[in-house]
Amino acid sequence: MSKGKRRQPSLAQLRAFAAVAEHLHFRDAAAAIGMSQPALSGAVSALEETLGVTLLERTTRKVLLSPAGERLAVRAKAVLDEVGALLEEAEAVRAPFTGVLRLGVIPTVAPYLLPTVLRLVHERYPQLDLQVHEEQTANLIDGLNTGRLDLLLLAVPLGVPGVVELPLFDEDFVLVTPLDHWLGGREGIPREALKELNLLLLDEGHCLRDQALDICREAGREIKGAGRSPSLEGGGRREGAPVTTTAAGLSTLVQLVAGGLGCTLLPRTALKLETTRSSQLLTGSFAEPAPSRRIALAMRTGAARGAEYEELATALREALGPLPVRVCDGGV
Repeated sequence: MSKGKRRQPSLAQLRAFAAVAEHLHFRDAAAAIGMSQPALSGAVSALEETLGVTLLERTTRKVLLSPAGERLAVRAKAVLDEVGALLEEAEAVRAPFTGVLRLGVIPTVAPYLLPTVLRLVHERYPQLDLQVHEEQTANLIDGLNTGRLDLLLLAVPLGVPGVVELPLFDEDFVLVTPLDHWLGGREGIPREALKELNLLLLDEGHCLRDQALDICREAGREIKGAGRSPSLEGGGRREGAPVTTTAAGLSTLVQLVAGGLGCTLLPRTALKLETTRSSQLLTGSFAEPAPSRRIALAMRTGAARGAEYEELATALREALGPLPVRVCDGGV
């Protein structure tokens, strides 16, 4: 028989063989899968004929796997496991908000928005297995494109082909300063003041760093280097020198400010958690329109669960009431 017309084993045959391989006893194997012993024996024999190999060594007292049977038993189990996974996934499709949802979140959003997300999922979608992955933007987009992640929660716009953004909210940035800073506690701070500040930034790779640099450009501040690693020029006590102190996270950044090393920009959702850890900080608000960022969910274009993700975005907007943000109207 040519390779193109080779007969295929049935799932019933594979289940019968896998059961015998596990129990090494026809009666026990038949009972385990709810099949009569003659039917089980016939299914295994049919599988041997289909594959053209002897899978079992039958004696009057026991059943043994042949060398070929030992090798193919592993394959048979793997096939049956994958079929089981396929059926579970189909069940998840039939029943929305069940099964696994792999959510990627950027570090400058995760600590401040996840409590709202997790509470919403727990209360409204208890059958959803939410798995959270905190990574920087570039890794999240790669994970979405490769299928490692299903949905992202991050700052937009991304400008990435094949990705649909579901806007959630806009939030203003505030200025965080040491106690003795001349802008500490002020309202209506003009953006141009950023030209004179010793501004501390997050490490490269954080979208919040790029947003801070963009805000400074808009304020007329010189940015050193147009390539992958731009930095700020001058500002305050270090006139004419690039800012070299950075931090891996907002918590460290705020502590550097409390220690008098400079000022920083903080999104409003992070303000309560990060600034209450030190009594050596003041915050100032910018004049309208204040610099801000937009946070959204992002999914692959044509995602099979796209309707679920849109419903989740709507539910999240409704849950954002207690946060200091401006909720979006839901337009993509």
